[in-house]
Amino acid sequence: MSPRPPTLREKRRYILAYIEPAGINIDQKDLYYVLTDAVTSLWGDALSGVIMAAVVASQDRYVIIRCRRGTERELVIALSTITTYRNTPLALRIVATSGTIETLKERIRGIKIHDPDPSPLPECTFEKRQFLINQCNGQKVDVIEKGFKNTNRLFLTREDLEEL
Repeated sequence: MSPRPPTLREKRRYILAYIEPAGINIDQKDLYYVLTDAVTSLWGDALSGVIMAAVVASQDRYVIIRCRRGTERELVIALSTITTYRNTPLALRIVATSGTIETLKERIRGIKIHDPDPSPLPECTFEKRQFLINQCNGQKVDVIEKGFKNTNRLFLTREDLEEL
């Protein structure tokens, strides 16, 4: 069987999304289920079948999601409703939309995380408790409570911290 010519192929669009917070290991299959649940609960089964959303790739803190051309808006709205992944707070921030995966992969390589204060911040104090700093991007600071029993994760700003 020969492949379809380009004029008969279905047109698709690819959406690049940034995963917040840092440090969450994303399994593509589980993220697909979360995505499908979000699209179906928001738009229903009929439109979900038209959108045909699928997780194509995940790299570092980015994920590429495929949909049919013309349904990008509905998919982006559904992505904004995703708030948890495996009982962990999660947000998908849309970076770009493209007709090819390669363009989005080039865009990932071109994005550099800007950190105005590159000094290392291993520990900090918040509400008189010690925390280990997981990631620090600009004003956002992700911390984990120090100790082997407490693994509470907080999302703070530099202004919230008592000591740096």
